[in-house]
Amino acid sequence: MSKNDDARELKAAQAAKAEAPVLPYQPPIPTGPIPTIALIGCGGIARNHLEAYRERGFPIAVFCDINIDAAKSMRDEFFPEAEVSDDSDAVLARDDIQVVDLATHPDHRLKHIQQALENGKHVLSQKPFVTNIHAGRQLIELAEKNNLKLAVNQNGRWSPYFSYLREAVNAGILGDIVSCDINIAWDHSWIQGTRFEQIHHIVLYDFAIHWFDTVRCVFGQREAKQIFSQVERSRGQDLEPPLSAQSIIQYDGGLASLVFHAHTKFGPAESTVVTGTKGTFRSFGPVCGNEDITLTTEAGEAKVELEGKWFNDGFAGAMGELLCAIEEDRQPSNSAAHNLKSLELCFAAVASADKGEPVKPGDVLMIKY
Repeated sequence: MSKNDDARELKAAQAAKAEAPVLPYQPPIPTGPIPTIALIGCGGIARNHLEAYRERGFPIAVFCDINIDAAKSMRDEFFPEAEVSDDSDAVLARDDIQVVDLATHPDHRLKHIQQALENGKHVLSQKPFVTNIHAGRQLIELAEKNNLKLAVNQNGRWSPYFSYLREAVNAGILGDIVSCDINIAWDHSWIQGTRFEQIHHIVLYDFAIHWFDTVRCVFGQREAKQIFSQVERSRGQDLEPPLSAQSIIQYDGGLASLVFHAHTKFGPAESTVVTGTKGTFRSFGPVCGNEDITLTTEAGEAKVELEGKWFNDGFAGAMGELLCAIEEDRQPSNSAAHNLKSLELCFAAVASADKGEPVKPGDVLMIKY
């Protein structure tokens, strides 16, 4: 028997070329008047919010920050007609404010969310939503009691490649999901000297929440059985938190793997492979910017061409989905209730890394930020 006839040889069938399905992956935009929006928290990430809002026509009426100069600077650059304030209590008490975008740190955000809901405001919360699952459930109950929408700024959901993946999964194009493998290598050392360097699980918690959220969306309503995670300080790193991390998540009939190397000085890249019983999705490219995307099914292999970028279409999508939900009187797809399942994965991953053993998502209700 010749080598070419060896049944043990790894072979890949040649796929025919196919047309990519047209899916509604772009950020949602409301059709009616935009509610009056206040932004609380005018730090660095607020710039991405504002660039997206200005482009989409979501004006900010009030800028609020304890540093009034920061609020003025953002106001002057993006919406010069807006008001500024350093008093969040006063802003949240205003009758004319209908929606609040909370871009503050977690230690202040809980109070702000509660105040906003008690004062009749719809809320878009920065991620991670909460550090305590029980507190998150209480806020969700408060929003429901007051007939308000509470959404989370999981902006990665509207990065073009993840948004297309989500829509493909929801449309049943991939069938039942069997695996989801995500690998990211980049340099996160910009956090040195900032408050982020004091977060031990900066990778698994603050950064990876986007990708835990992706896994959550890919596997849908299926409950994860357990998650096993590891973290390690990379050789040569001089930052405090470990910059390498990985997680394996077990589902009934499927596995997900996430690998993060945040001390990659050369050749940063990101890849995602999702396989299902009917097809396979692959994306590869720059971190947070995959551009090489294919969808392979029985019909053949389709090259997927997408428009837009995570920064800042993701931020337009998070707010746009909330505004559409308000307009259509429905729950936003990025609701806090839906996001809690992503946080359960994230919290279990952190606990597993600390314990050195698998943890069941849902068993860990609190994380130290």
